[in-house]
Amino acid sequence: MQKNTMVRLVPPMNRGQSEQAHHKMVYRNLKSPLGDMIAGATTQGVSFLEWHDRGGVETILHRVEKRYKVSLEKGNNKHLDQLEGELTDYFAGKLKKFEIAIDVTGTPFEQKTWEQLLLIPYGQTRSYGQIAKLLDKPDADRAVGRANGANYLGIVIPCHRVIEANGNLCGYGGKLWRKKYLLELEQGLKPQVQPALFLEERTF
Repeated sequence: MQKNTMVRLVPPMNRGQSEQAHHKMVYRNLKSPLGDMIAGATTQGVSFLEWHDRGGVETILHRVEKRYKVSLEKGNNKHLDQLEGELTDYFAGKLKKFEIAIDVTGTPFEQKTWEQLLLIPYGQTRSYGQIAKLLDKPDADRAVGRANGANYLGIVIPCHRVIEANGNLCGYGGKLWRKKYLLELEQGLKPQVQPALFLEERTF
């Protein structure tokens, strides 16, 4: 089994290792046009961003504590303030590249997958198979899908930009109607909030 290691992904892709010295993480709620969100950050950068309805706040916090092995405290820091501002600009169509410092943890394969996600240009998509080929693992499209699902930092690490080879949206932890909205937003369209379009959602 691959061991999780803490990695700082600080745009533009300056990747550094830490020794998991982050024993505390602060979190707070954020508003978005697509529903309430919760975000957390260490002193190094943001570590998670999830919608409340992805299992509920308590479930989200439990997952984060288990993955990061840190104590979570309700609070705020400069990274969460910056994230809030950048999200506001993103949803207004003014921001195409997040500049916020990122502090996430995952297996080596997950980290490499997330790095490829960060390279997908705003307004474009890639298929799971294309990402797998970029990782020199052409048969690992399903593993790429699982790595996408293990991404706790939605929107910032844009797993919503990965779709099936035939153009279908496929699974998205934040729900498919949100994925559709985000992609249309980035394509310069005028997206509508339409959760009823996806009553039955399929995960990868």
